[in-house]
Amino acid sequence: MEKTFEQNTYVLQEDEDLGTVKIADDVVAMIAGLAATEVDGVAAMAGNITNELMSKMGVKNLAKGVKVEVLGKRVRAELALIIEYGYNIPAVSQRVQDRVKSTIESMTGLEVSDVDIRIAGVNMLREK
Repeated sequence: MEKTFEQNTYVLQEDEDLGTVKIADDVVAMIAGLAATEVDGVAAMAGNITNELMSKMGVKNLAKGVKVEVLGKRVRAELALIIEYGYNIPAVSQRVQDRVKSTIESMTGLEVSDVDIRIAGVNMLREK
């Protein structure tokens, strides 16, 4: 008997001889979140209070601050970011959009139609 999961899964590839490759929407969200945090000027992903509490308890949620919708072979992503103080917000946002789009497309083969960015805060703390 196959286990059922709460998350949505999408078929990436079907092969009559080998089987099916599926991906969960949470995995697409993780890819987007990791790609965004690799961009210089992004301090962190912003999450809701549940994500913040989970993070403090040692549970890492790599998809926090990310919402994805997969319709057919198209992906729409929404990311909430905390930007480092002193960085140009439109420039950082553009780099995040480009990085998230290219990373999702290269890793999954899905087409990214939109990457919407919401600036949820600015990190004022400077590391020495």
